[in-house]
Amino acid sequence: MDIKLKRDLCFFDIESTGLNVIKDRILQLAIIKLKADGSPEEELCLLINPGFPISEEAMAIHGITPKDLINKPTFEQVAQRIFDFIGDSDLAGYNCHRFDVPMLMEEFARVGCEFDIDRRKVIDVQRIFYKMEPRTLKAALRFYCGKELEDAHDALNDVRATRDVLKGQLARYEGKPLLDDDGNETGIAVENDVAKLHDFTNDLKTIDGTQRLKYNDKGEIVFNFGKYSGRTVASVFKEEKNYFYWIQKMEFTHQVKTIVKKVFDEVYAK
Repeated sequence: MDIKLKRDLCFFDIESTGLNVIKDRILQLAIIKLKADGSPEEELCLLINPGFPISEEAMAIHGITPKDLINKPTFEQVAQRIFDFIGDSDLAGYNCHRFDVPMLMEEFARVGCEFDIDRRKVIDVQRIFYKMEPRTLKAALRFYCGKELEDAHDALNDVRATRDVLKGQLARYEGKPLLDDDGNETGIAVENDVAKLHDFTNDLKTIDGTQRLKYNDKGEIVFNFGKYSGRTVASVFKEEKNYFYWIQKMEFTHQVKTIVKKVFDEVYAK
């Protein structure tokens, strides 16, 4: 089943030096762009020299070693190429909301490139799978497509599998009602519409990939950590201006720092 698109949709996957989205670095990035105009999809796959040690745990998973990256470009050298390839596309990936998206945003921020996702839809294919048939990507590909995932944790193979799984999910679930624990219908589970898939695969109360910020029931941005957990960011900044400066100096993602800066500027513009 083809995915209905209003604008281009980029499936992407990252292999990295580790799992810390702030400290670790990208060493492989693969993207498949589905075109809204129906023209052939495009692929971009890059090995990147991270200039940063690769953890033993990460190498055991993806098999990429420092020797493989000796003569490869740094992220700074390929950042514009990646940025231009993605353009204004929406995004899709497997567990991308908590890992791939924030890590890519951090890498762009380090080289002074603002990668804004506020105007993009983001589909996390894993969340559809976990809500409907909780399993791994390998099992998802077998379940939805009847295929075996060869050479898992190669970024391009993983992103191809993710694309195929979403198509299989749409074929299986489109129009099927989602049921609560009592068997009552709670709405349409999956629809072939990027905006609705974005809503379905995202926790709409969570704002950033590291879940440091969220929306309360009134739609206000509140802290989701520390001594001010549950309090609105605006009210805290009104009382304690230095808390904003503390966040800017500490190890929070670029996404978190950007969001709280917008709130801070709004508070003190009044």
